[in-house]
Amino acid sequence: MGSRVKLFLHNVSRCADRGDASICGRCYDVSVPPEKLAILIGVFFFTSVLSVITGSTSLITVPVMIAFGIEPHRAIATNMLALTFMSVGGSLPFMRANIIKRQRLPALTSLTIAGSVLGALLLLTVAVGALHIIIAFAMIAVAAFSLLNKNLGVEARESAISPTAEISGYGATFGLAIYGGFFSGGYVTLLTAAFVVVFGMTLLEAVATTKIMNVFSSAVATLIFIWRGVVDLRLGLILGAGMFLGALLGGRMTLLLKAIWIRRIFVAAVLGLAIKMLFFQA
Repeated sequence: MGSRVKLFLHNVSRCADRGDASICGRCYDVSVPPEKLAILIGVFFFTSVLSVITGSTSLITVPVMIAFGIEPHRAIATNMLALTFMSVGGSLPFMRANIIKRQRLPALTSLTIAGSVLGALLLLTVAVGALHIIIAFAMIAVAAFSLLNKNLGVEARESAISPTAEISGYGATFGLAIYGGFFSGGYVTLLTAAFVVVFGMTLLEAVATTKIMNVFSSAVATLIFIWRGVVDLRLGLILGAGMFLGALLGGRMTLLLKAIWIRRIFVAAVLGLAIKMLFFQA
């Protein structure tokens, strides 16, 4: 262990001399012991089961990785690889059930890819902690708005969407995609709320659509992080396999729930995660 620490410090020193310590993969090359790996697999699996509805997976998984000694940039980048697998697993049950409305998918996907590229590049130069409070208050606002509008997300809105609302929805998709590529914690939760409020989707439709968006968001960011050498591929693939199975199970369970229970779980999770971000930051 001592030799690994010395190697880590040596690499950090070399990278610092070149001024690029935040993006050098060798600086993060610290392996995870088997006992901690087993705990991480369990955490990632059970989190992915629940977060099919709630989103905000990274608000749990990334702090756990950092607590286990994984460097923050490495943790975020490796978590993004695992999220790609989770999003694919979570999307499959909804695609088979034909829940997803496809008319907006091309535009939403294009905006998500563009925003995620910007966000991933931003992560390589900026610390992530400053955004926690902003996202926490946004999530509290989402929960409060949902509580005040009891039928929100339970039934699809039948009235036509105005051009202004349409543009706002696409703008929110792009803006949130930047954050999704940057960190992802709370990204899917806020995107789900935006799809319900602006596009008039039911929560089930919004949950299903955001899973597709998160496939592209996570995959694009992961490719950039791999290119810059920040991803632990072995760890990411192992955790990703667990998340794929967990999300597959979570997606099937979600299809069995009534709309009102999906809403209750979503609102409760948003409030809980917002409180965690405000008062229990890692």
